[in-house]
Amino acid sequence: MQQAVHEGSPAVGSLVASDICVHPSTSVRTVVEKFFESPQIEAFGVVEGREAVGLLTRQKLLFSVFRRYGFELYGRKPVIMITDTEPLYIYERERLDVAINKALARPSQDVYDEIVIIDEDGFYKGLLPVRQMIIQQSNLLANSIVQREMAHERAKELEKINHVKSQFIANVTHELRSPVNAIIGRAELMKISCEKGYIDQLRDRLNLVMSGAAHLRAIITNILDLSKIEAGKMEIIYEEFDIMGTIREVTETTRVLLGAKPVDVSIESGFRTLTVMSDPIKIKQILTNLTSNAAKFTDRGRITLGLLASHDELTITVKDTGIGIKKEDMDRLFIAFSQVGDVTTKRHEGTGLGLTITKSLAHMLGGGIAMDSEFGRGTTFEVTMPITHNTLISQEDDDNGHRR
Repeated sequence: MQQAVHEGSPAVGSLVASDICVHPSTSVRTVVEKFFESPQIEAFGVVEGREAVGLLTRQKLLFSVFRRYGFELYGRKPVIMITDTEPLYIYERERLDVAINKALARPSQDVYDEIVIIDEDGFYKGLLPVRQMIIQQSNLLANSIVQREMAHERAKELEKINHVKSQFIANVTHELRSPVNAIIGRAELMKISCEKGYIDQLRDRLNLVMSGAAHLRAIITNILDLSKIEAGKMEIIYEEFDIMGTIREVTETTRVLLGAKPVDVSIESGFRTLTVMSDPIKIKQILTNLTSNAAKFTDRGRITLGLLASHDELTITVKDTGIGIKKEDMDRLFIAFSQVGDVTTKRHEGTGLGLTITKSLAHMLGGGIAMDSEFGRGTTFEVTMPITHNTLISQEDDDNGHRR
């Protein structure tokens, strides 16, 4: 029998099943009674002092006593008279796969007999059934296959992660280079304007520098936030606040981000105010990430922020009429270090971390995020958060059920 597992195969001494034994002078009757009293015992080592001198199995003992010679003849004889004095002896340091090969090389009638385990001096250590050895080796083989498959899958996963991280580094490098170059270039123009006394140009270029710096800060903040989340160091600070006020603030920011794009930004909600117990900074960050994404990919149409409250959860929606997302790209949206599109061909700036952070923040607040999109038609993100006894504090309905 060819053994498939060699590396890490244990020594048989660590697998000894039983060290039960009898002295060679023990009567056959006594041993027979021991077998009858203990049905689980299949064999006795025959040991004189500490030295193994043979093996007596239940099968051979009963066959010899009842079939060949008769109990009366051998009942009082010493057990050494019917002991197998040449069983298979295996040293305790022998490797399991080697021992199995030796055991299976014996005549077929002896294959399932116990083997006698001895130390280097021939002293008795115990018995080990061949069937148990085979089971053990089969388990090792199965574990080895599973571990090999797991290692293979892990290697593939790590390779994928390394590829995605490399792509992420390329994206971040690209994104950081753009605002840094813009800041440096505009600072040089500002210097020229100062030297020539062009105050009006200085003011305009200062605004551009501040815009570039804000973009750079946003990129760095996303990277740091993701690092905090992955390290488990992002804290949630609960306090009462008006979530409708936060939505209105984010709506105004979205209009600024859109600039001159023909996109209407509105709020759909049945509340004028809604006081909740949560982390206002994290809620605002979730909304800002989603609306910034919507503004980036929506060139015309509308962006709608919605808020619903049922008896057990809050639901915040951000819906746009932008370019939408292809079905094959949807699974990648919330994966860290992943981004839809190629850094060399994409026309929209960003590191691709916003949605990953948004999902993590939603989970930290006890909620979740879902997305529905149709390529070329638009995208809807839905963030849900559970309402506990202290989450929803107070509410005030709007006159017409809408706030824009």
